[in-house]
Amino acid sequence: MQWYWNFVLWLENNQLPCFYKKYFHIECPGCGMQRALILLLKGKIWESIQTYPALLPMMLMVVLLIFHLLFKFKNGARILLYLFVINTAVIVVFYIFKILKQL
Repeated sequence: MQWYWNFVLWLENNQLPCFYKKYFHIECPGCGMQRALILLLKGKIWESIQTYPALLPMMLMVVLLIFHLLFKFKNGARILLYLFVINTAVIVVFYIFKILKQL
């Protein structure tokens, strides 16, 4: 289990910088995703949701996509489309809140 915590620590110490934040000094719609993933890996689910609310639905969508590609679910494409729309809406809404909070 020590390898797991070493991996989480490595992820925490090697986060990629945000291009938008670095050059335009504003956060992008994806800012916070790396921090939220690290919090989720540490078991801090609520803090992860607060940091980036779209992470869990996005992970669900990716898992469903993989299963749909492997097993060809009857309504898999439609469900993926709905999940994509929901994820996009969550990202846009919380990005607007984040920008308004900074003003």
